[in-house]
Amino acid sequence: MKTSQNEYQGSVFSGQDHYNIEAQVKAFADAEREKLGITEKPKQWFDPAPGEFTRSQRAHTTLLFNNITIMHDKLVEAGLTSLGYNMRVLDEPDNEALRLGKEFGNRGQCNPTHYLSGNLIKYLEHLHHDKGLSKQEIVDSHILMTAGACGPCRFGMYKTENRKSLRDSGYEGFRIVFFQNALNLKQGTEEAGLSLTPKFFITIIKSLLTGDVINAMAYRIRPYEVVAGSTNKAIAACKEIMCHALRNKKSILVALYKCRKVLNKVTVNRLRPKPKVSIIGEFWAMTTEGDGNYHLQKFLESEGAEVDVQMVTAWIMYKIWEFEYDLRQRMLLRRSQPNLQPLVKNPMKSLVLIKLAKAIMTFSFGMFARAIGLTGYHLPDMAENARLSHEYYSNELRGGEGHMEVGKLIQIYKHKKANLVISVKPFGCMPSSGVSDGIQSKVTARYPQANFLPIETSGDGAVNVYSRIQMALFRAKASAKEEFETAIKNSPKSETELFDQGKKRFSGGTAYPAHVVSSTAANIIYDLTG
Repeated sequence: MKTSQNEYQGSVFSGQDHYNIEAQVKAFADAEREKLGITEKPKQWFDPAPGEFTRSQRAHTTLLFNNITIMHDKLVEAGLTSLGYNMRVLDEPDNEALRLGKEFGNRGQCNPTHYLSGNLIKYLEHLHHDKGLSKQEIVDSHILMTAGACGPCRFGMYKTENRKSLRDSGYEGFRIVFFQNALNLKQGTEEAGLSLTPKFFITIIKSLLTGDVINAMAYRIRPYEVVAGSTNKAIAACKEIMCHALRNKKSILVALYKCRKVLNKVTVNRLRPKPKVSIIGEFWAMTTEGDGNYHLQKFLESEGAEVDVQMVTAWIMYKIWEFEYDLRQRMLLRRSQPNLQPLVKNPMKSLVLIKLAKAIMTFSFGMFARAIGLTGYHLPDMAENARLSHEYYSNELRGGEGHMEVGKLIQIYKHKKANLVISVKPFGCMPSSGVSDGIQSKVTARYPQANFLPIETSGDGAVNVYSRIQMALFRAKASAKEEFETAIKNSPKSETELFDQGKKRFSGGTAYPAHVVSSTAANIIYDLTG
């Protein structure tokens, strides 16, 4: 052994390298290699992106897209079509997609990977068998455009797992474009096919914000509609209005105001006490509306609940918070470690830009919400969320929604936002399972009044999940009824007077009371009481 432990420590912790973490790691690695007799220089594994996508290929290349809700996907499709891309939204992933994902994918992957990769293969097989396209024609004329991440959860392996599934199902060389590394595709001397310009991202953000406010309105109105199906009919009309506006670069605010008029024509009766159920958890599982979460939103409404869905905007705000937090921590570390590389070249300028980005997102969401009639809705306060969750889950830990899921539960309980909180996690999701089944048990022990239910989706356990939800809903319904009766009891007006006034003021689809307690019916009573 040529290098003793004392010699190693002395070489690392001497002089200015005392605070240089990179030097310590390198010295340790070099010492271990020498002890083991490893002389070859290690090679970094690299997953090459197959093919190329250039501007000249846009006209005959279809970008496939399938990530969030059908509403969001359709609006993103319309928005990017206006920029000259041929877009095609895939259908909602179903259990057939899950089967294909498991057949061709790595069995160790999580549910979202299986559903989404299988859904892609399902569509490609449709093109091959039903439309008569050869597999090579499909590979040459189609690209998957999706979101990705760097981990530490398996979300960071989506591109590799997708490529494995495509290769094993006979679509070797199928191209996948991830927003954050799309420019890594070989472009040769031609301009990139996917131009990641400010206009590109602004279009996507506008589409996502629009999808958020329309979905929120749908879940506010549908549980209280007087004529069954009238809400879905109005929402379908709104989708057409917004897709037309995005596709033809018309005013989004004007289009949203048109949607407001359509939605306001839906007659509702909100004086029926219904429990409000907030769905949180792993991002894909809580936002999808199909087999991936057992049609959870639809089931809850069929059981007499009002569903409070999470906004994609909140996820964007979380990612902004995450970058700002890391930037500030890095700036603090450099005080004690001068040799540490900065996260960005100009940290102070970045902080100003981050503050501007938060202000723009908040202002834009507020404008969109007011235009469509989504009154009284406030995006989660990310600073408060981080502060409340820090005691239970370190803000430095990443993967899934990180600490945000913990903070959401506490915020919902403290601010009386819901009668029941359901955390949805797909089978095999490490970050969300650890939070839902582990950390949240400590939160509920601290706040025993919080009605919290974690569920896991695997594609074949709907009966068990539905049974557990029904038991939790029993308690939630009792809570909503108690809120309603308490509000009436404390009102100086008679019950008849309250009901008469309520039917007049809150019969339109967009009419919604100010928040006091969880259930909407009780909030109407408080609103009428003044």
